[in-house]
Amino acid sequence: MTVHLLKTVRSSSVPITVVDRAGFPAVAAKLPKAMRQWLQTVGFNGAPDTHALVGGADGKLQRVFAGVARADHPYALAALPMALPEGDYRLASDGLAIAPEPAAMSWELGAYEFDLYKKRRRAPAQLQLPNSPQAQRGVALAGAISATRDLVNTPAEHMGPAELAQAAKLVAKQHGASFRQVVGDALLKQNFPAIHAVGRASTRAPRLIELNWGKANAPLVCIVGKGVCFDSGGLNIKSAEGMRQMKKDMGGAATALGLAALVMAHKLPLRLQLLIPAVENSIAGNAYRPGDVFKTRKGIQIEIGNTDAEGRVILSDALAYAGEGKPDLIIDLATLTGAARVALGPQLPALFCPRMELARELVDLGLRLDDPVWHMPLWKPYQANIESTVGDIVNTGRNAMGGAINAALFLQYFVPNVQDWLHIDLYASNELARPGRPVGGEAQTIRTLLAYLENRYS
Repeated sequence: MTVHLLKTVRSSSVPITVVDRAGFPAVAAKLPKAMRQWLQTVGFNGAPDTHALVGGADGKLQRVFAGVARADHPYALAALPMALPEGDYRLASDGLAIAPEPAAMSWELGAYEFDLYKKRRRAPAQLQLPNSPQAQRGVALAGAISATRDLVNTPAEHMGPAELAQAAKLVAKQHGASFRQVVGDALLKQNFPAIHAVGRASTRAPRLIELNWGKANAPLVCIVGKGVCFDSGGLNIKSAEGMRQMKKDMGGAATALGLAALVMAHKLPLRLQLLIPAVENSIAGNAYRPGDVFKTRKGIQIEIGNTDAEGRVILSDALAYAGEGKPDLIIDLATLTGAARVALGPQLPALFCPRMELARELVDLGLRLDDPVWHMPLWKPYQANIESTVGDIVNTGRNAMGGAINAALFLQYFVPNVQDWLHIDLYASNELARPGRPVGGEAQTIRTLLAYLENRYS
């Protein structure tokens, strides 16, 4: 941990004066002439994600000036932990006041590196903050986001269905939740045939992971995460380029687990059910095939148009099971379609929701928190695209057009008709490095969804 929450911040730590570009001249005007001249010499003007070091007469670091876009930006301090010299720092009182939550979260995430296989470049700088509930929340958010990133970044060799189940079991134990899993051929006995069909070709048994937490009389919220631990595409095999990053095809499950951990850590007044259908989509003699038809848990017969559209197949059983509990809200998170990325790019997860006002609330909340989602339509006329001549529906559309919508409409068949439901088609990864958001796994929408659940159930 790089943020230390203390009763009294030590005066021996180096102060950081935080400014933005607009406010920097007023702060600079109050500085000693020599310090002001030094900042001018090194070109510091308060631009976001820049900093300047100021030395003392003894040659030691005396002060840091740091530029931010705005005081409440969730990644305000993220550029500093790996850029400042090692040591202890504190926030000074003569600049912008950074609230404890974004200060703690942004500093922790600025120090994040996936170091399971490769040594860290260096130790990060340490930030001292006064202990408070807000600072504790920032640390907790960063912890959940980092854990989600770690799961997504771990190669499939070490993050298969069994390892993903073990991660969920550990979270359950930490928060006093119950845990169970239905594994291998037991999926058929307990009526999860679609999950079994997708995962049966792998030597690593498919499973449905389930975690339950909360009081029996509280409103039930079910979070479902797509857990395809590696996706070869099945018999409709992916290209080499398309397969390269498919360790992250369980990004929905990782995000769902991170969100569940935060719900339990904050003891929200709800009853939580977490469901993760976990499979490896492999190629073998018993792999499911294009043209096959499977009866799902809900009784709907689905035709397989393409084995590389496996995520919606495993989610069909999980969503049907979720609906049986008559939840107040269902949220599913999935790295589901390339079409969503073509439409919105990697930074904007696609949100599908039958209720317009709920979708708009999520979009507005995400924009305020810099953790965005973007509303996409469940366009009913496109249901014709997923009609099958041999089954009830097919898991692919007639062509590439409207692919993310087709997938969402497919999933809607397995959700109760009168049901608050959020389907989020996310990328779960950063393509470009930004402060606090390195290339690799990312916990998209986790802060927005937590805030929404807090607003709805508090």
